[in-house]
Amino acid sequence: MSMQHTARLEPQENEPLLEVDGISIEYTTRSEGSLRAIDDLSFRVSEDEIFGLVGESGCGKSTVAKSLLGLLPNNGEVVEGDIRYRGVDLTGLSREELNEFRWEHISLISQGAMNALNPVHRISSQIIESIQAHRDVSTDEARERVAELFELVGLDPERMDDYPHQFSGGMKQRAYIAMALSLDPDLIIADEPTTALDVIVQDQILKRIKELQEDLGISMILISHDISVVAETCDRLGVMYAGKMMEYGDLKSIFGDTYNPYMLGLQNAFPTLSGEKQDLISIPGSTPDLKEISEECRFVNRCPFAEKECRTTHPPLEKVNNDHYSACYRHDDVEELRELANKREAWHQEGKL
Repeated sequence: MSMQHTARLEPQENEPLLEVDGISIEYTTRSEGSLRAIDDLSFRVSEDEIFGLVGESGCGKSTVAKSLLGLLPNNGEVVEGDIRYRGVDLTGLSREELNEFRWEHISLISQGAMNALNPVHRISSQIIESIQAHRDVSTDEARERVAELFELVGLDPERMDDYPHQFSGGMKQRAYIAMALSLDPDLIIADEPTTALDVIVQDQILKRIKELQEDLGISMILISHDISVVAETCDRLGVMYAGKMMEYGDLKSIFGDTYNPYMLGLQNAFPTLSGEKQDLISIPGSTPDLKEISEECRFVNRCPFAEKECRTTHPPLEKVNNDHYSACYRHDDVEELRELANKREAWHQEGKL
């Protein structure tokens, strides 16, 4: 990597570790032309924190993850905005510079992590390969590092020469986390890291992720469609819907003082272990098709509180509290919306506009 891109990789005072500033991402298709999957999305990740991105499947969470490391498919492109890591604009790096940057500074636990390990190579050799691709170390030194990593993630180092098929799902997930930690990155992007795991193993993996983040002082972006996962693990949160950020900021504020109708709907759809027992209330309808998205609020066709103004343009992300932002035209009526959101009939009424 050239000096012009490494000069500012040391922390700067009061500068976030990662800053995503107004990015828009488009996919080019043969039949529909350009489709905008992400529209004017912004968030930041500070040192030593876990930032969560949550939303329904198809809202663009994984697209954001891939864009941070230049891993979008050939038909995908960041057409607007900046992605800055310690002040370095990642969208301006060449393919060779990105190859050096990945794993060294930012690593990825992909959505299909359990299937990402090569079935015909020993797990140790796969991690050693990633280490030696970036560091001039001997195989013996790399093996010592693999043994350390196995202990770190709660695996027996004597199993490091096993093949992936000899590991359970949870063990393979831990092995992939070990690989993500192999070069001591400052930021790990975990894209649905507990997908396809049973709830007991899922809880074990999430606890281990939290412990590693606290012990090693790394930052993480945890991507999930499950708000219970981010509620248990994250410090700050971004709630996405159809390529837009709907609510963003401090996790406790978002859950305890919700402003956005979409987040109110998500909370109704998940059970709680505390408080009075209540029936779950689903959000009717489905997310909009990318080729049908217009200028209006992305959530307007599923929102029981929508007004005529919501049919004009998508509301801007506005500050509603300290480190708490929401995109909605009805912030002044939030108390009424919270009360109505707990009523099933409010979500399933007809002709609301």
